[in-house]
Amino acid sequence: MSDGDIRGAFAAHPKFEDAGDDAYAPTTNDWDATVTVAEGSVTVTVRVPTLSASVTAHDEVADVVEEGWFETLELRLDDATNVTRAEAKGEPMVERDDGEVVFEATIDARRENVADDALAVVNYVEGTWFEGIIPGYDYREDVQDLRDRAAGNAQADRL
Repeated sequence: MSDGDIRGAFAAHPKFEDAGDDAYAPTTNDWDATVTVAEGSVTVTVRVPTLSASVTAHDEVADVVEEGWFETLELRLDDATNVTRAEAKGEPMVERDDGEVVFEATIDARRENVADDALAVVNYVEGTWFEGIIPGYDYREDVQDLRDRAAGNAQADRL
C-alpha cells in the first residue's frame, strides 16, 4: 500500500479522525493517542499517566511502588504489537516523560486492515495501563471515572 492508500484507510475508518500532518487520532479512547503515516509504516504513539500522576494530590505513591508499577507496565507493553498480524518494525519504546508514560511502536502498513491493527495496539496499551491500576489509592477524577465505568460494566455483565 502507498502512503496515500494508508492515509485513505485511516480517513475512511469510523474510529479515527484526521489530526493533521499525516496523523490520525482514535475517537474511542480515553488517553492521548495518535497514529502517524510515513514510508509504508504507521507509528502508534499512546500517552497514559504514570501511577503517581493518576492519584489525587493528597495521596502519595512510594518510589518503590512507582518503579515496580512502571517496570511491570514496560514488560507487558513489549507485547503490544503482537495483537495484530502486522509486522513490527523494531522494538516498542516505553519511557516516562513528566508524569506520563509514552509508548511508541511502528508497524508495517501493507495490510488492508492497517487502521484496525493500529487501533488494536492503542487499545492494548490503554487496557494494559488500566489493568495496572493499584487498589487502595484515591485517584483523580478522570481515572476514578474509568474505574467506576469498569465496575459498572462488570456488574452489568453479571446480570
